[in-house]
Amino acid sequence: MKNNVVRIGSRGSDLALWQARWVEGQLRQRNPSVVVTISVLKTKGDKLLDSPLSKIGDKGLFTREIENALLDNRIDVAVHSLKDLPTGLPEGLSLGAICEREDVHDVFIPHPGNKARTLRGQPPGAVIATGSLRRKCQLLHARPDLKTIDLRGNLSTRFAKLASSDWAGMILAHAGVVRLGWEGRVGEVISTEDILPAVGQGALGIEIRAGDDATVEIVDCLADDASTLATSAERALLRRLEGGCQVPIGAYARLEDSGSEKDRLVIDAMVGSLDGASIVRGRRAGDPARAEEIGRGLAEDLLARGADQILRNIRAIDGPYESA
Repeated sequence: MKNNVVRIGSRGSDLALWQARWVEGQLRQRNPSVVVTISVLKTKGDKLLDSPLSKIGDKGLFTREIENALLDNRIDVAVHSLKDLPTGLPEGLSLGAICEREDVHDVFIPHPGNKARTLRGQPPGAVIATGSLRRKCQLLHARPDLKTIDLRGNLSTRFAKLASSDWAGMILAHAGVVRLGWEGRVGEVISTEDILPAVGQGALGIEIRAGDDATVEIVDCLADDASTLATSAERALLRRLEGGCQVPIGAYARLEDSGSEKDRLVIDAMVGSLDGASIVRGRRAGDPARAEEIGRGLAEDLLARGADQILRNIRAIDGPYESA
């Protein structure tokens, strides 16, 4: 940060810009003397729209170019959907804040002409669009009679593709749908018992240069303690499993009332095969101060109960694997 100016870097999609502008507004509101600017940067994931995410790799797919701008001192703050941010950050960068989390659930968006509003209400053979192996795995595990088709692009593009298709509907993250005002199109908010969300889903991660004390002080006001603890457990689990969008992994951690003076942290997680035939799912709970330890512990439980073999099978198909 120079001369009281904070330079934010963001992807150029409507959702990414909404997120960057939200951060801009919060910083200006809480630090009136600070000048905030936004620079739009295009990432590899924004350029390669014709291939499934699982086929083009996921280490820094939506973050690397923005992180390079941070390292080159062209920006001071990078605003990411936390689910896009790899658990291992480049040397010289750190996670400055995790903002208060929006709803973590996925939602089913039915085709405008489809009167069946829920996933369970779809007939056998119905086509559901999703670009996520995690969603596909859990959907097919519950409903192997359904068909899936890959879907990528920003939210506006996805809604347009759905309207011009013969699909029954599509699955999206509720957080993005709410932020861009598409709530009226939601047919069903999907229970986490049916589909666990992506690690970090619904939260914003604020990435900064390590040792940039002036920026640390500025972005600290964005941090939310409960969201930080929950997502720290999820990211510790993902780091131990060495997973990303090439592997069907879901997790949901939250603070729950324990009936005593202190809340407890509860985390559910799953690892599944690409076809949804096999899923290993588990839960752990404990002291929120041990969030990362709880996440790693659940990862070890899943590995011991069969997730290790599922992951080996997936990596044998995909070839050399880069951990996220």
